[in-house]
Amino acid sequence: MAGNSFGTIFKLTTFGESHGEAIGGIIDGCPAGLEIDHKAIETEMQRRKPGQSSIVTQRKEPDTVTFLSGIFEGKTTGTPIGFIIKNTNQKSKDYSHIKDTYRPSHADYTYDKKYGNRDYRGGGRSSARETACRVVAGAIAKQLLKEVKITAYVSAVGELALKKTFSEVDFSEIENNPVRCADATMASKMEAYIKDIRKQGDTVGGQITCVIENVPVGLGEPVFEKLHAQLGKAMLSINAVKGFEYGSGFNGIKMKGSDHNDLFNKDGSTKTNYSGGIQGGITNGVPIYFNVAFKPVATIMQKQETINAKGNQVEMQGKGRHDPCVVPRAVPIVEAMAALVMADYWLLNKVSKL
Repeated sequence: MAGNSFGTIFKLTTFGESHGEAIGGIIDGCPAGLEIDHKAIETEMQRRKPGQSSIVTQRKEPDTVTFLSGIFEGKTTGTPIGFIIKNTNQKSKDYSHIKDTYRPSHADYTYDKKYGNRDYRGGGRSSARETACRVVAGAIAKQLLKEVKITAYVSAVGELALKKTFSEVDFSEIENNPVRCADATMASKMEAYIKDIRKQGDTVGGQITCVIENVPVGLGEPVFEKLHAQLGKAMLSINAVKGFEYGSGFNGIKMKGSDHNDLFNKDGSTKTNYSGGIQGGITNGVPIYFNVAFKPVATIMQKQETINAKGNQVEMQGKGRHDPCVVPRAVPIVEAMAALVMADYWLLNKVSKL
């Protein structure tokens, strides 16, 4: 299987399956001498882990990270940082019914056809459990980017959507509610809606908005390695993601150039920010902001028609522990992937000129 690594200088390679003994990763390219805040890493893991509230999967995993290499006396050594996260709460029997049956819109069918062999327990390598490794690496990347602030929050669940821009919401509300919405009133509505969806045995999608502040000018390359292209790749690599837009995004098509252009202030900042902090693939120093769209989880607790490995039409119903909506737990994953991109491009920028 190819495609298990992400990044150029600051690079993460992950391994493991949802119901295997452990998952883990190797972080290459982290500079020596970075003092590691283990409590900060644990905090990020707690934000992503299952079982944290009544609106997420009830799988109980402590998600304790064990570092095997690359850190000595609290600081990075410049060598590869190896780590593992033990799987402790697998219930593989919950998946015996899909051993030879493909869940609609899941990776079951494509994995089987591509590899001829798949780990059906919890989705194996295609499970979102793998994203715990990304959060570990992202937490370290955040510590490398000392001045850069990365904040993500849920801005939509189904038809319930915040109409406020990121400058109008309250970031302090994000961790005060289980949905991780930056607006208390909307958070209550979203929570009630997700609970109702769960009772129906169904799932619902949502949107996460991410804001990156205190970004230095000049990160990114102007041709194939545009910063927004790498951010898009990072977000689209997350399970269940169906869309990415930055700056004005698709709304920009409704505007004229005279309205869309970001006019300059004397200090180089801009009066507006339809560019989303990136112009020509390179950061211009104003905040980067983007939206990430997540589809409804494929596994639902309702009967559906599907096919089995022999191509016969069969009926199936989801079992086990699944998120009715992924976005509350995906917030730290979006932040982590953004941090990996920013750390990588920050290091790349150090070799761009004398």
